[in-house]
Amino acid sequence: MILDQIKKTAGFIQNKIPEIPETFVILGSGLGDFADYFENKIIIPYHEIPFFLTSTAESHKSQLVFGYLEGRSFLLMQGRFHRYEGYDMADIVYPIRVMKSLGLKNMVVTNAAGGINTSFSPGDIMV
Repeated sequence: MILDQIKKTAGFIQNKIPEIPETFVILGSGLGDFADYFENKIIIPYHEIPFFLTSTAESHKSQLVFGYLEGRSFLLMQGRFHRYEGYDMADIVYPIRVMKSLGLKNMVVTNAAGGINTSFSPGDIMV
């Protein structure tokens, strides 16, 4: 059953975008606006995607964004799902399973780790 859902979700996304990009990026808190830098964007609200959830976290836009940056194509999650929103782990990892099913080879996950440092601002990069 879950594999059928993943295939249906992946097929829906594949029909909306012109190509399968190599890289998938999950944009965490403070980095949602990174998608603004992409060209030729295609935006797919999560509520339109079969079996996808909606993020309730502040600043998470709950949309998938396909676009180009520096001539390379990307698929971005503007907002993700969290345990504190009441979702279980199967729900949280569902998008990752879908992206693997689509054939995406690289994944970058961002988050607000380090956000308690008062010298940091939302969107500052740290490793």
